[in-house]
Amino acid sequence: GQGPGDWFGSKEQDPCRGLSIPVGPGQTLDLRGIFPPLATPFSPTQEVDYAQLEGNLRRYANIPFRGLVVLGSNGEYPYLAPRERLEVVSCVHQALPRDRLLLAGSGCESTQATIELTVSMAEAGADVALVVTPCYYRGAMTNAALVQHYTEVADASPIPVVLYSVPANTGLDLPLEAVLTLAQHPNIVGIKDSGGDITRMGLMVHKTRQEDFQVLAGSAAGSMGCCPGGTGASGGVCALANVLGAPLCQLDRLCREGNWQEARDLQHRLIEPNTAVTRRFGIPGLKKAMEWFGYYGGPCRAPLAPLSPPQVEELRGAFSANGWL
Repeated sequence: GQGPGDWFGSKEQDPCRGLSIPVGPGQTLDLRGIFPPLATPFSPTQEVDYAQLEGNLRRYANIPFRGLVVLGSNGEYPYLAPRERLEVVSCVHQALPRDRLLLAGSGCESTQATIELTVSMAEAGADVALVVTPCYYRGAMTNAALVQHYTEVADASPIPVVLYSVPANTGLDLPLEAVLTLAQHPNIVGIKDSGGDITRMGLMVHKTRQEDFQVLAGSAAGSMGCCPGGTGASGGVCALANVLGAPLCQLDRLCREGNWQEARDLQHRLIEPNTAVTRRFGIPGLKKAMEWFGYYGGPCRAPLAPLSPPQVEELRGAFSANGWL
């Protein structure tokens, strides 16, 4: 496998990258902070709308995010053609301030396809590959099979790899035992865990503390994975950050400063909106809420259906009852 020095070295030699990332063995990517999992904007005819994507990115550039996640579950990744996936990453890379990290989803069902897409994502400008668990043949995805898959991907990847477990969508929880084995790989730098089990996340943080390995809390389970203080997680990939990015970055800062009372008050006001755009109404809800805060949301790709008028009212209530609208 590649050592950390290899991939930082290659990155450092490419003058186009300009990333402020420390170089040299023993130093790792810093994933502390908030990452919005970007929604992919579609036109009324359900084509990817790159102009609206750039418009949203201009607004996100003013919020102190650590970086962006592109082509996660909230990006309607399974509905994009391979060509569109690369174009989206390329578009985001060109618009992203150079001190922000770009994490891009590159997981496919087969190991071979995952390696090919990961290499292409790196060429398109991704800093980190976010690799979701293969799950179609769920019964065959044993600990050994998953360790083998991720090891081969990480060996072949020119960029660092972050494991991605999202059982709400895949029906598969990446076993803790596999995570601990994979954490020892020099090119596997962390996990995005969207299972919402904070005991498991705390255990992961504790048991990988000797490794260069960081735990990102995902929001698919509707958990407020955005206050790392509770679990010791490095950062949060929070769907709500597409809508309320500044308050979430403020929450993250309050947690880091140990300002618990203020953090708790803010967190309580974010729980209902967060649940509404994740577990309750999903991506159609997320995109609708984005419109109320000056972003482009637009339609989802079929078969994801828009919200009904009563659902829109319930969604609006989650925001207005907490003083956001």
